[in-house]
Parts: sequence; C-alpha cells; structure tokens
Amino acid sequence: MLDGETELELLRTVMSSNGMKAEAFDLSLPHWKLKQYKKGEFYNEYKNVCKHLGFIISGVFRIYRVNENTGEEKNMLFFTDYQFVTSFTSFLSQTPCEYYTEAMANSLILYIHIDHLNGLYGQSHQWERFGRMVAETAFHEVMRSTEGFLFKTPEDRYRDMIEKHPDIFNSVPLYHIASYLGIQGPSLSRIRKRMVGK
Repeated sequence: MLDGETELELLRTVMSSNGMKAEAFDLSLPHWKLKQYKKGEFYNEYKNVCKHLGFIISGVFRIYRVNENTGEEKNMLFFTDYQFVTSFTSFLSQTPCEYYTEAMANSLILYIHIDHLNGLYGQSHQWERFGRMVAETAFHEVMRSTEGFLFKTPEDRYRDMIEKHPDIFNSVPLYHIASYLGIQGPSLSRIRKRMVGK
C-alpha cells in the first residue's frame, strides 16, 4: 500500500533545493495525491484540458503529436525521474491539449490539481515563484527544442538528451528516441556508435 509519505519527502527535498522553505511546502501537503501509471497509460489525452501537474517519482513519460493525415507519431518531449510532467500549454492556458502525454514505462507520480495550485499561489510568494518557474520551464523547453532543430546537429541533440535523461535507453525504444531527435533509426545507431568510440 502506498502512503505517499516517502514520496512527499522526496518532493520536499527537490522543492527545497529550488529554494522553497519548509513552511511554504507544508501548505501543499493536503493537496498532493499519489498515482501509478501502467506502461501505455495516458497522463493526458488529445483534446483534453490538462488539470494536473505531476512530479515523477519513477518512470518515463513522452509528449507526442499524431499527424492526422499519415498517423505518424512525432515525439516532442520526454520527462523522467524527479522532473515535473504536464501538458504545458494546456495546463497553463486551461485549453484543450494538442498532443498526448503517455507513460513509456510503469511509473509513479505525485500530482496536484490546478485549482489547488492557484490557491497556493494566493497564499504564498514562494508558490507564486514556483508557478513562474513552471511557465518558464515550458518556454525554455519549447525554445530549446526549436533551437536544437534549427542550429544543432543530431549528435549535439543526442548529447543534450543524454545529459537531461541519462537512463532513457533503459525504458524507451530506439525508434521513439530517433523520432524525438528528428532522425531515422540507422542514423541514431551510427551516432551511438560514434559516441561510444569517443
């Protein structure tokens, strides 16, 4: 049986390392809930409004879009251990989501409803600051992805991904990683061989 206490202490540690004081974090304690996701289960689906911000205790999630004409899936972002997961645009604007967020492995998260977060923003400047951080993270991720495709080689994008998600190859099939990097499977294999050789 999951009681969430250990998980909440882990979240407290992460929030503390980002500057949140214990008394501010304590305001949120009644609002976090623990949820397990099975591989293939959706955190948020296309056209749904994302109402929750999740903190990943363990697992991997991907955000992807589907080409309506070809059915091809295009991976946009990955989220792994100790990162916050949400469908950023939908969550921040409370509008229907243009993509899917799916568990790539059995995963465990703590999550909080946007209404509770908004209440915390009104109670505490530290929570307001956290809200800004979530918005800034969304902006940063979009810019990083866009600039990566415009200005970086596939090898550079691969290095960036490994730095951010060091264990991703343990949970995510290579074709999903190739999709995220904007390359084909054989190109990814060549990059991996070159990197091992360095």
